Amino acid sequence: MISLTDSQKIGMGLTGFGVFFLFFGMVLFFDKALLAIGNILFVAGLSFVIGLERTFRFFFQKHKMKATGFFLGGIFVVLIGWPVIGMALEIYGFFLLFRGFFPVVVGFIRRVPILGSILNLPGISSLTIS
Repeated sequence: MISLTDSQKIGMGLTGFGVFFLFFGMVLFFDKALLAIGNILFVAGLSFVIGLERTFRFFFQKHKMKATGFFLGGIFVVLIGWPVIGMALEIYGFFLLFRGFFPVVVGFIRRVPILGSILNLPGISSLTIS
């Protein structure tokens, strides 16, 4: 089992609450306040989990500047009050930022008993990258 420091445990909680508030804000027809709280909690939680310096290094790599611009720009647009446009920008930036991580996630899900058998079905397995 992986041991976590206290600040990483706090970061996991903040990130989890951030994802919850983002999801709940989208379910409630893009509620501005919930989306803003979710964005702030998600970024703060990420900083607690991997550290402030590593967070800056991750977001501000030269080849990820476009993705970072869309992600942080989307957060800003949500904060100023245009939640639908802001979330569209954020989702696009999120996929650009974490596209290298998706094959790892798909590989992990393939090893989960029920989900793995679903991902290995003929029509779906051709869609997945891993």
